[in-house]
Amino acid sequence: MAIDKAKVAIGFVAAGAVTLTFGLISAFTGPAMMRYQVGKNTMIDPKNDMSYTMWKDLPVPFFMSVYFFNVLNPEEVLKGEKPMVEQRGPYVYRKRCQKENITFHPNYTVSYREYRTYYFEPSMSVGNESDLVTVPNMLVLSAAVMMENLPYALRLLISATFKTFKEGPFLTKTVGELMWGYDSKLVDFLNQYLPGMLPSSGKFGLFAEFNNSNTGLFTINTGKDDIRKVHRVDSWNGLTQLSYWRTPQCNMINGTAGQMWPPFMTKESTLPFYSPDACRSLELVYQRTGEMLGIPLYRFVAPRTMFANGSQYEPNQGFCPCRQSGLLNVSSCRHNSPVFISHPHFFNADPVLQDYVLGLNPTEEEHGLFIDIHPLTGVPLNVSIRLQLNLYIKSVSGITETGKISEVVMPLLWFEESGYIDGPVLNTFRTNLVVLPTVMEYMQYLLIALGLVTVVVASVVHHKVKRSSNPVEVFSVTENPGVRKPARPDPNPNESIQISNVLILIKKHFCRKKYDLLQNQGFLGPDWTRNF
Repeated sequence: MAIDKAKVAIGFVAAGAVTLTFGLISAFTGPAMMRYQVGKNTMIDPKNDMSYTMWKDLPVPFFMSVYFFNVLNPEEVLKGEKPMVEQRGPYVYRKRCQKENITFHPNYTVSYREYRTYYFEPSMSVGNESDLVTVPNMLVLSAAVMMENLPYALRLLISATFKTFKEGPFLTKTVGELMWGYDSKLVDFLNQYLPGMLPSSGKFGLFAEFNNSNTGLFTINTGKDDIRKVHRVDSWNGLTQLSYWRTPQCNMINGTAGQMWPPFMTKESTLPFYSPDACRSLELVYQRTGEMLGIPLYRFVAPRTMFANGSQYEPNQGFCPCRQSGLLNVSSCRHNSPVFISHPHFFNADPVLQDYVLGLNPTEEEHGLFIDIHPLTGVPLNVSIRLQLNLYIKSVSGITETGKISEVVMPLLWFEESGYIDGPVLNTFRTNLVVLPTVMEYMQYLLIALGLVTVVVASVVHHKVKRSSNPVEVFSVTENPGVRKPARPDPNPNESIQISNVLILIKKHFCRKKYDLLQNQGFLGPDWTRNF
């Protein structure tokens, strides 16, 4: 059965046109479809197992690494000399977070409490929880600053109380005791006669309030009505505004809860979040682009203005009273204790703070905080939040325990909360949100190119087939040059009679001169003219 090449070519033209059309449609609708799928898979919805599980129970391990500043010269500090410290650690704790009391509301919000528990990891630590560390005694030195303006006689009474309970300006305790609490008769006395003065009613420890506790009642947006609002805090403990600070702007609860952010980020985006531990909202800014195993990332870091004082950055005036730039005064939410937060080793702070304490060496690589986030989905893939806890100390007359201590912001410890996605979770994330979208993107261009090439090639073939199917015409050499006869294929035996008849007609109707001309020109062979 003969194949009709023209019809085959037309079929390829049609197929190419369909492929080209599909590719063009994909190119125009692909981005919209991708945004729809990303939005669908990033909103907080129990019907979406993957995104809901990732939000409810973080699938990656988080660790808190703690570094203590061991005071090497406590006696000299009491005489007014500069403190000399050495960094000890890290002492690493695995952090387990679990959301409970999850309640969805009709206004597209969800409420929950997140509980956190810490477990010591000896294999990841440099040292053990039994290591001894010498640090300033917060009970004594912070109380001295808080009671500086009390009558002198009352300050003498406070000093006598410290002596009664054998509390000095510095103490040496194990890492475990400093972290989670130690027995103190002074703590028991204060809790009995001055309840509420201390943050806890049991043992006194720097992180005693954090272990086996929750961060408060968060109500955040699910993103069902507007994906741009997903994870953003609607209220915290029923509040839409804080009361710790001096201006409405500083009291605002902005951004997310600090775990995920809305999708579709750009380099102009910021990462705002509310931190109950810092008692305020913070905001990170874009620094650079990177990648992790082929996954594109945006790195966001803390701007220099985050802990700048009010004189250097006017919007921070509401967080004052301020000291040097680079310190955040959190006394208003820490029982008025003179506690300050900063970057580790006073990174990005006023250099004078480093001059007051020996043994500090700030670098961005070791002490700068950052979040590496996938801009399309708003999911952090690598997190390192680094903060330092400091105590403002000074000599207070009447309280002899303070001796001649120079006025200084004393670093106590710094910690890093870090986590990153790896293993099967990272592979699944990469496949669903990087590989497949990339394949789809290149597929649409491949379809356009393939369709275009198919249409062009098939059209050329069809044109050639049509031309070859039409007869090629030549002019007969006759007396009348205007008469045309179609070319004929090679002669065969059945056509010999027709040729003879033609010759006879030529002989009868044309003059001999014309006949001789045809013969001389070779149009009539000698065998054909034998009878003439």
